[in-house]
Amino acid sequence: MDLTHLDESGAARMVDVGGKRESARSATATGRIAMSAQALTAIRDGSGPKGDVVSAARIAGIMAAKKTAELIPLCHPLALDAVTLDFAFEEDAVRATATTTLTGKTGVEMEALTAVCVALLTIYDMAKALDKGMVLSEIMLIEKRGGKSGDWVRPT
Repeated sequence: MDLTHLDESGAARMVDVGGKRESARSATATGRIAMSAQALTAIRDGSGPKGDVVSAARIAGIMAAKKTAELIPLCHPLALDAVTLDFAFEEDAVRATATTTLTGKTGVEMEALTAVCVALLTIYDMAKALDKGMVLSEIMLIEKRGGKSGDWVRPT
């Protein structure tokens, strides 16, 4: 298997996408942050010490997707068409799901994953006064669409 971010000598490189054709691409990622019932209730009700946690996490995740190339070495800076970030309350956690889209020469998987990670970190930061033991987990790509390698969906 060839690793595209390594040259013939094994040195790291940014992949040359100059010769690729543009296509519609999207990626969806998810992750969760488990917490105490007290913290979950405060986030759901917006009654925590730092206010509306979900709105702040949504904005942070969207901003992070737009700055992925500044955070992850060798990622291409991308002009995203859209980033959506949704949250669902589970029995003991909040789940974040991000979808990123563009028409371009490279995929948007890293942008979706970065959005989820930063959204979950923002939830941690805003609710840590209520529960320092929160756990981020299950961060994963759910699907990607478009590009040379085609569509991929995580098996269930």
